[in-house]
Amino acid sequence: MTAAKFTAKPAMDTDAPVASITASSPVNRVAEVSRSTAETRVSVRVNLDGAGQARIATGIGFFDHMLDQIARHGLIDLRIDAAGDLHIDGHHTVEDVGIALGQALRQAAGDRAGIRRYGWALVPLDAALARVAVDFSGRPGLVMEAAFTAGAVGGLETQLVREFFQALVNHAHITLHIDSLRGGNAHHQIESLFKAFGRALRMAVEFDPRAAGQVPSTKGVL
Repeated sequence: MTAAKFTAKPAMDTDAPVASITASSPVNRVAEVSRSTAETRVSVRVNLDGAGQARIATGIGFFDHMLDQIARHGLIDLRIDAAGDLHIDGHHTVEDVGIALGQALRQAAGDRAGIRRYGWALVPLDAALARVAVDFSGRPGLVMEAAFTAGAVGGLETQLVREFFQALVNHAHITLHIDSLRGGNAHHQIESLFKAFGRALRMAVEFDPRAAGQVPSTKGVL
């Protein structure tokens, strides 16, 4: 496998300029990341203070649908374009999207001063029930318990859900606990997880009006 190369650059959209990330300027929590390897080319743009708008194209329809859930329920604007070696399988594409999205989330969050830091959600989808808790701790960690009832959904191998979240937490430097508590339909199981992650993410990156400018840690840094 060829060593990955990536570059991160400020967003160039005139309607959402990038400035220093502070608790007093939430509209500027924007980051853009490009990643290119011999296996994939991925670009991601994130606005943490968006309206839930998404433009996503990875070549895997169900994966696109799940990423859209993060944007919609997280109320973040998300643009993802990915071209990968799907003639082999979806692994490299899914993992590298997770890497680039994690990097963008980390950059957009800045020093994390003034945010709530913790977020959680319990989301039902028909018979499925998902629980997600996130900590913008500065430390990567994933605990995931999910026994999916099918091996693939809409071109996405269900085992790649873990690979996506593992790549994301490694590069966003967040701690994430994910549990699929019940469900008989794999589509609903996975969708409830992504919706719950979006909701938990939204809570964690929101600014706490009682802690403006304060880093939410006794260490003074995250």
